[in-house]
Amino acid sequence: MDAQQTRQGVLFALGAYFIWGIAPAYFKLIQEVPPTEIMTHRVIWSFFFMLLLVSLCRNWESVKLTLRQPKKLLLLALSATVIAGNWLLFIWAVNNQHLLEASLGYFINPLLNVLVGMVFLGERFRRAQWLAVMLAACGVLLQLWKFGSVPVIALGLAVTFSFYGLLRKKIGVDAQTGMLIETTWLLPAAAIYLFGVADSHTSHLSQNTLHLNLLLIAAGVVTTVPLMLFTAACTRLRLSTVGFFQYLGPTLMFLLAVIFYGEQMTPDKVLSFSFIWAALAVFIFDAIWTFRRRQPLPV
Repeated sequence: MDAQQTRQGVLFALGAYFIWGIAPAYFKLIQEVPPTEIMTHRVIWSFFFMLLLVSLCRNWESVKLTLRQPKKLLLLALSATVIAGNWLLFIWAVNNQHLLEASLGYFINPLLNVLVGMVFLGERFRRAQWLAVMLAACGVLLQLWKFGSVPVIALGLAVTFSFYGLLRKKIGVDAQTGMLIETTWLLPAAAIYLFGVADSHTSHLSQNTLHLNLLLIAAGVVTTVPLMLFTAACTRLRLSTVGFFQYLGPTLMFLLAVIFYGEQMTPDKVLSFSFIWAALAVFIFDAIWTFRRRQPLPV
């Protein structure tokens, strides 16, 4: 994998996880809307946003090529179902005061990515990377222990997102094409639910305020942009490497929970974060050291 692709992958991963990290602030703005309705808006407006984006980028040839491959279409239906479950669980967690457990799920996810990368993709770690994994595992285990029970939300988010990353890497379609086809698969169910089943004070768009409707339409941008950045990163980096950037997302979520939403920063969480950031430091140092060693010496 060349250096340019690696740099692009790093930038895409950073962009994706930064947006995901601050996304809870957006969902808090529309917490009066039921999670299932927010979910349908994410699908519907993401579909139209992707139509516009594919047209502007003149990427229809890639879409047509993928549509002629039934196996990829079926796999994209599966990845769409998985990411829809992840979206719904995350929205529910954020708007029902489970933001800390949601952040825990995304701290667990990189460890699952390591396992998935080793089992399904044949990826192997260097010694320093194994040290980083063990440090991160210690931090996550401390969090798990302090919860005192099985964190169903956290594990659900971690498992679904790890599986989604694996599927998208295996499918091998570009970010725009994959996202358009995924939302196309989900669109009929979302439209039927929003316009035919849902019956709440926010489900009738003509009765909502303009401000609320604009926020709901923005769900398309909030959904598609980071997901496209993530899938673009997955095609340029090892899945296990992409996973370690994910610590940025839950860290931002954690800061939002503590600083803006009144959740307490307890000593056990300080200790857990210390392990996790130590793991990141080791991993990044090893990556930089390895990259420099592989550069050709100046003539």
